Amino acid sequence: MPDELKAPAPGERPRFADLASDAIRYWERRRPLYNLVLLGVVLAHFAASWPDSKELLGRDPVLFLFGLAVLANVVFCAAYAVDIFVQLSGTRAAWVQWQWALLAIGTAFAAVVAHFVMLGMLGGRIG
Repeated sequence: MPDELKAPAPGERPRFADLASDAIRYWERRRPLYNLVLLGVVLAHFAASWPDSKELLGRDPVLFLFGLAVLANVVFCAAYAVDIFVQLSGTRAAWVQWQWALLAIGTAFAAVVAHFVMLGMLGGRIG
């Protein structure tokens, strides 16, 4: 299994570098899914409020959306801290079964934030 954690020798604590590598390997493969979900929210709002949403095609709104996309990807990295903390807690083997939950909850939360940001940018206009 490609996302399987490397097991340390019996009685040996995993090295931080190994934990960080495991976290990066897992989360970076899932970042495109996270970004596609957020892009879908933005595009759905854009389409639902057409033609009023054409005003978002100006330079400043596009730069603002770009800044928010970068910020959303910085926030995505918070998963690394949670992942490494849980791996250090001694529940490393069981964590593999639950990483998806952190991804699902984090992505859903980010999608809700994106929804409200788009409502604010469109002045609450949908349809």
